[in-house]
Amino acid sequence: MMTQTEENSITDYLVSKQLSVDLLVEIRDHMINQIMDLQLEEKLDFEEAFSKVKESWNEEFIPVSYWMFFSTPIPFIAKKIIRGKYNRFMKTSFLAGSVAFIVNILLIFLSKSQENYTLFFKLFNGLFLFILGTVWIMNFKIWKYLKTDFKYRGRCFYTMYQQNMGLMLICTISMFQIITKNGHYAYQFFREHNGASLLMVIITLIVPFVLQTGVIFTLLNFFEHKKSLLKMQDFLSINTSSK
Repeated sequence: MMTQTEENSITDYLVSKQLSVDLLVEIRDHMINQIMDLQLEEKLDFEEAFSKVKESWNEEFIPVSYWMFFSTPIPFIAKKIIRGKYNRFMKTSFLAGSVAFIVNILLIFLSKSQENYTLFFKLFNGLFLFILGTVWIMNFKIWKYLKTDFKYRGRCFYTMYQQNMGLMLICTISMFQIITKNGHYAYQFFREHNGASLLMVIITLIVPFVLQTGVIFTLLNFFEHKKSLLKMQDFLSINTSSK
């Protein structure tokens, strides 16, 4: 059986590799099992077994760049896992954003006047803002875990999704700005065949699409962030109380 001191040594080693805590906990469990197996099979003491296990994980901890989401290098294993997750999030967000884009076009043709469309435009984009606000309010207990400068031992993000939590605030502020607009350029182009300001028509259609896609992406990040925090409750409570 492994002692608490030995488990802490493994945790300290993984913290030094700049892993987010959700990945740290998962890898830590694998390492503990590997070390215990080596101790049993090869009759090694903890330090010898730990050294062998660290050597087997070396390539996974090589720092690599993932500039799209992280400003500093992250461990190779983290990039492999995160990239898979983020790719799924981006595909889902793009598809949902495309549906929202189509709905926006339909609202133009369903509106009887520009005033009607302005109302629909504000309500539709306000819906995204309402969802963001509701999520913020209902999860006030974990607000501190949404800050990118709130880290485990001052070094590691709590989850691989925490890096993107700032997007929630950016999307919220941006959606506030969107609902102050009226979308009249798009209405005039499609319903009144006024293409004098084609650039503004494109901006009127594309900017809400990008922001709506961003809202969905950041919400997917948030719910995965929250789910990961719940899974780590036992680890965090033990390691916080033992400081």
